[in-house]
Amino acid sequence: MNSTSRQRAAGVPDVRGLRIPDRTLELLRELIASVAGIHYDDGRLDLLRDRLVPLAIERGFDSLLDYYYLLKYDAGAEQEWPRVMDTLSVQETYFWRESDQLKALAATIVPQLIAQGRRNIRIWSIPCATGEEPLSIAMSLEEAGWFERVAIQIHASDASQSALAKAAARRYGRRSFRQLPDQMRDKYFTRDRDKEEWTVSPDLFARVTSWSRLNLVSETETAALATCDVIFCRNLFIYFTPASVLEIVKRLGRTMPAPGFLCVGAAESLLRLSTNFELKDLGGAYVYVKS
Repeated sequence: MNSTSRQRAAGVPDVRGLRIPDRTLELLRELIASVAGIHYDDGRLDLLRDRLVPLAIERGFDSLLDYYYLLKYDAGAEQEWPRVMDTLSVQETYFWRESDQLKALAATIVPQLIAQGRRNIRIWSIPCATGEEPLSIAMSLEEAGWFERVAIQIHASDASQSALAKAAARRYGRRSFRQLPDQMRDKYFTRDRDKEEWTVSPDLFARVTSWSRLNLVSETETAALATCDVIFCRNLFIYFTPASVLEIVKRLGRTMPAPGFLCVGAAESLLRLSTNFELKDLGGAYVYVKS
C-alpha cells in the first residue's frame, strides 16, 4: 500500500484539511457517470478530486464522503448538482470550429430538408458551452440567406449555468475567433477598443431561439429538443461512458425525424454502435443521418 492509500485508509486530511476516505473518489466517479454521463478513468481521478474538493469545503464538510452522501441521498442534491456540472464542464470552444459541418448544414442539409417538405427546420446545439457553436450555426445560415427563405429555429443547451451566463453576456475574447474569418468577425461583432473583446450583434444573437440548461443524460429534460431535424452534439461523447453514449444515440434515433442529421466531433465515432444512423459524406462533411 503506497502512502496515499495509507492516508486514505486512515482517514487523515488529504486535501486542504478535507478527508478523502478510501474509495470515495471511485464512488463519486460512478455517481457522476450515472447522473451526468461523464467518465473519469483512474488516471483522471486526481482531476475529479481537485474539482470537487472546493465544493465540499464550501459546504462545510470535513470529508469528501459527506459530499458524496449529499449528492446521492440528500434532499438538497437537486440544488447542488448544477454547481457540480459547472465545475466539471469543459468549455473549450471557438467560432467556426470544424466548419465543414457548418458549411454542409447550409449547402446540403437545409436544402435536403426543404426537399422533404420541411417548412419549419429545428436545429439543436448541445453542449452549446459559451455560445460559439450556435452562433456559428446562425452565421452559416445567415451567410447563405436561409433565414429569409424558410422558418428556422436554433436551440442552444448546456449543463453548465455559468457557461450559459457567459453566452448571455454576448462578449468574446480573441481566442474565440482563432478560426473565424476576419470579415465575418467584423460583420457580426463589434470590437471594444479598450479591450481585446468583441460583442455579438443583437440581430445575430436573436437568431438563436432559446437557451436552456439541461442534462443530455436525462430523457425527461431533453424530450422536447430531441425531436429536432438537426442536432450538433460535438466533442461531448469523448468525455462520456460508452454506455451513456449508446443510450443517448439510441434515444435520438428514436425521437429524431427521418431524415434527421446528427453532427458529432471529428474525434468521435458511432460506427461501432448499433443505431439508426448511417455515416454519410454530405458536401465534404461527415454527418450521421437517420434515414
